[in-house]
Amino acid sequence: MTDQPAAALAGAYLGAVTDLMTRIRSEEEDAVTAAAGLLASHIAQDRLVHVYGPGGHSNLAAQEVFFRAGGLMHLAAILDEGTLLSGGALRSMAIERNPGYGRIVIDSAGLGDGDLLILVNAYGINAALIDAALTASERGCTVIGVSSRPHADSTAPDHPARHPSKKNLHEVVDMHIDTKVPVGDAVLEIDGVAERTGAVSTFANAFTMNWLMATTVALLAERGIDPPIWRSGNAPGGDEANNRFIADFAGRVRWL
Repeated sequence: MTDQPAAALAGAYLGAVTDLMTRIRSEEEDAVTAAAGLLASHIAQDRLVHVYGPGGHSNLAAQEVFFRAGGLMHLAAILDEGTLLSGGALRSMAIERNPGYGRIVIDSAGLGDGDLLILVNAYGINAALIDAALTASERGCTVIGVSSRPHADSTAPDHPARHPSKKNLHEVVDMHIDTKVPVGDAVLEIDGVAERTGAVSTFANAFTMNWLMATTVALLAERGIDPPIWRSGNAPGGDEANNRFIADFAGRVRWL
């Protein structure tokens, strides 16, 4: 038991999460606007935007904007099973640290010249992530990175998760949005407990990715384009609304 009541912990946690998202909002507007411009131009040409979140819970960020109520139908998530926690948490961590794995995933996805890829990862350092970025760039893709620059810059060059190049995601992409996740991710300290609790990276990733998608929609609207957007299948008329576009994407989006 802790002598800190639930209400106090809720307030501290809510404050930390809100402060982080407020900071992202105030400092990353230019980056989000620029990235959204790339997405809007791509979607205006009826091209897919690929998103990959290699590494444990970072996979959630790709899933967050894929086949999502209010989400763009042109978003194609790469849902590779290697780093999904459903295959085993320790296995996931081992694979995300394995040099060469990210190259295999990008090669398998068939990305090539002119494609647009968003790579989202809480910490921005793991080997699979950096290999994915380098391989996509070699193949002629434009790569947008979403990760915490402070976390990456604070991680030692010899950390076992790092790519052999020791590079950070923000150093190897064409454009970067900084989620500012603090070192260690967890933000709550409780008396008598050695480790912090209350991770914030999933909030940061979800907020940033949904902000990016909403800005893209707004930029498309400015161009007179009403893009296809998923409606919840659990909402009235959801299936009917979505079925108007299913045929356009079913053969193009691998994990649809």
